[in-house]
Amino acid sequence: MENSSRAIIFFLNGLNDTKSNKLVYFSCSFLIYLFSVFVNLTLLVTVMLDRVLHEPMYIFLCNLCVNGIFGATSFYPKFLLDLLSESHIISYNTCLAQIFLVCIYVFCQFSILTVMAYDRYVAICKPLEYHSIMTPGKVGKLLLVPWLLSLCETLIGYILIARLPLCGFKIDKLYCNNWDVVKLSCIDTSVNNVYGYSVIIAHFIQALLIVISYFHIIRTCVRSKAEQNKFMETCLPHVITLTSFYLFASFDALYARYGSSSSLQGLRNFFSIEYLIIPPLLDPLIYGLKLKQIQRSIRRLLSRKVSAGT
Repeated sequence: MENSSRAIIFFLNGLNDTKSNKLVYFSCSFLIYLFSVFVNLTLLVTVMLDRVLHEPMYIFLCNLCVNGIFGATSFYPKFLLDLLSESHIISYNTCLAQIFLVCIYVFCQFSILTVMAYDRYVAICKPLEYHSIMTPGKVGKLLLVPWLLSLCETLIGYILIARLPLCGFKIDKLYCNNWDVVKLSCIDTSVNNVYGYSVIIAHFIQALLIVISYFHIIRTCVRSKAEQNKFMETCLPHVITLTSFYLFASFDALYARYGSSSSLQGLRNFFSIEYLIIPPLLDPLIYGLKLKQIQRSIRRLLSRKVSAGT
């Protein structure tokens, strides 16, 4: 396939084995998408409307919810259309656009979780200095950094992909993915590979920073029962969110590069979409169930609405 023509279409082969159950898959996926958007928006609106929650931890949580909606929306609309269609194709430009959006979501998720770990470190290890360190200006910068950093990472990867002449048109996934398009190239992709490994190293450093933060947090928490309770309420949701996303994203990255092409399509599908559907769905639920202040705020807002209605 020549790169000079941008009237290229890719065939997404991930749905080839689901022709008989498309309506069931569509219904379930549509409901999951709506519920993911609903729970993230609920948390966002709750934090925005309740001034008690206008603290850095909850503001960073809002950033996580925005990214969750962004990530789910980068995947579900095209996937739902494919479930209703007989042919599962995507144009070259739309494919690159989807890669761009998915990469921003993934990179941003890593960075937001790193920022949240830093916030918990300051809150627990330096409680008396917390408000002097986490000033509104610094919080604003920490909100912007994940998006700007992710945009830069994604733009570089986008440029490196866009330059490649392609000799293939079949993608064995449900959506367009960076590495799967790179594998279709007619030329040497060493530059793309080097960039890919550099991104992995960068996020490994972020993971290391998170581990160091939690080392100090845990060392502080073992000293008193009050700090242990604080850890269980405010840090445990972050640990669960962090662990699940890192595991899901790592599984997909490793499987995409080293997984067998002869394995079951359903298994390949699972590894490729888990980090796009599970974190946006579970993150707000985990925080909503564990953070008592969030629960109280939701109940208070609901009671006000009921009182206003009567």
